[in-house]
Amino acid sequence: MQANIGDIVEGKVTGLTNFGAFVKLSTGEVGMVHISEVASSYVKDIKEFLTEGQTVKVKLLAVNEAGKISLSIKQAEPKPVEYRDREKNSGFDRGDRNFERRNANRGTGRTPPMWQKGRQEDKPQSFEDMMAKFKQTSDERQQGLKKASESRRTGYSRRGGNNGKH
Repeated sequence: MQANIGDIVEGKVTGLTNFGAFVKLSTGEVGMVHISEVASSYVKDIKEFLTEGQTVKVKLLAVNEAGKISLSIKQAEPKPVEYRDREKNSGFDRGDRNFERRNANRGTGRTPPMWQKGRQEDKPQSFEDMMAKFKQTSDERQQGLKKASESRRTGYSRRGGNNGKH
């Protein structure tokens, strides 16, 4: 029986190197677990995590053109409960780290994001109304930025102490 990519199978560690471990699978094939795929934490010395003859569960990651099998021990382990719950309940996607932040208020009854404030779902706004709202918001932000930059310019300088006043 041959293992397919993505399968989790048992194997026996047959050799350890500085860069990983060789594992003989239950199917009779030999693959390698790179040191970065041994554990979820940083692995400096592989011998602290594995020993020759140890039975391990591995996930088959890839088989290259030369027939070399790439394996992972850390991906064969179940995900921590809090990560699985977070992933399942929030729609969190590992490839999109901002997904959860952007969609945190959807369907929760929380205050909508700033770009949605004042939005009326039942009454569509005209283009002119939207532009007026945008201009008002933009002007408010500009005034805030102007105040902040002016407050930085006044007061004591870092070098002179009192801006040239003696």
